[in-house]
Amino acid sequence: MHRHVKLFQHHLAPTSPEPMMLHVARAKGSYLVDIHNRRYIDLISGISVGALGHGHPAVANAIRRQLRRHLHVMVYGEFVQAPQVQLAERLLAYSPPEINCVYFVNSGSEATELAMKLAKRVTARPHIAAFGQAYHGSTQGALSLIGSPCFQEAFRPLIPGVRHLKYNDLSELAKIDRTVAAVFVEAIQAEAGCRIGSVEFFQALQARCRETGALLVVDACQTGMGRTGTFWGYESSGIQPDIILSAKALGGGLPLGAVLAARDLLKELSHRPALGHITTFGGHPLSCTAGLATLKVIEKEGLVQEAIRKETIVRHFPWPPEVREIQGRGLLLALHLPLGTNAPHLSRLAQEAGVITDWFLFRSDCLRIAPPLNIPDKILMKGLKILAQVIQKETHNQYKMEKGI
Repeated sequence: MHRHVKLFQHHLAPTSPEPMMLHVARAKGSYLVDIHNRRYIDLISGISVGALGHGHPAVANAIRRQLRRHLHVMVYGEFVQAPQVQLAERLLAYSPPEINCVYFVNSGSEATELAMKLAKRVTARPHIAAFGQAYHGSTQGALSLIGSPCFQEAFRPLIPGVRHLKYNDLSELAKIDRTVAAVFVEAIQAEAGCRIGSVEFFQALQARCRETGALLVVDACQTGMGRTGTFWGYESSGIQPDIILSAKALGGGLPLGAVLAARDLLKELSHRPALGHITTFGGHPLSCTAGLATLKVIEKEGLVQEAIRKETIVRHFPWPPEVREIQGRGLLLALHLPLGTNAPHLSRLAQEAGVITDWFLFRSDCLRIAPPLNIPDKILMKGLKILAQVIQKETHNQYKMEKGI
């Protein structure tokens, strides 16, 4: 056993009983490389983080330049730091005019926490609404919003006053009343197998929030930065959120999250009390630099449009009949396999075959397809071919075992 593997098992806290255990030596473009120099096609981008894959020269060079200037100099919000200002300006250019302010944090979970505090602060209301099979992070408040008792049960009591509604169900919207401070929703429920809400649902949700005065918070952590074929994942539904949450690809491979809202809302965190929300490392200059460089490449290379084109490649690929359907949009897709399929097992077999894929928290019968937005067509097709072979072979083996062949 390699020394690092042994130390990993003994000294790093586990998150699951059986981690994937790929011993990464380096990563470049759309490939990961292990210590034995074996290459793996990355079809999940670190769970939608690596919009440009690994080691993009524009991002690496920007990081080097910022390293020579400065790293952390002060807690967020006190000193003027060019990377924060420049990234905020660029992000707001993609947002509705009413959203004109950014609060940078470290992650999507922290963005959720801040938005929950902000909603309660500005509305003085006690309740938050979220949806079944939603994922908004793993911290105490974010966990309270997750629509899965399985993930919540061991950590109770959670934050009180959270109402869980059925996603994409118009009849549920009546539960949003004038005691609800905010409604948190994903444009695409990624961990539910990339389930998409209808335009009618989102329009009705926005109307109900406007009617009751509840803030509409769109979690775009996985669906932002162009991954779904629009810059923010909610845009195809035609709504205008009060608050946008961003993370994942935002930091160009480094930790970064953000809450985007009207300045009149966010300024409420600055008084009564002052420093109503504080983060030491939020908006770290290195992360903002990497995020800005990533955003410039996405713009220059038209990668938002590429996500749409490459979605077509995935959907038109000659999948075996075991792939029942493909849900999602752009390059955030889920291969839906027969009910009862062990997707975690399939993902391990795919890794052995040289492809990195993943399953979903709330759908263990689906495999994730979320490669870098700039993955070359040839590499994408090669990865899909290997994955299709793994699915077909394992299904055949299961059939033989069931029949005793």
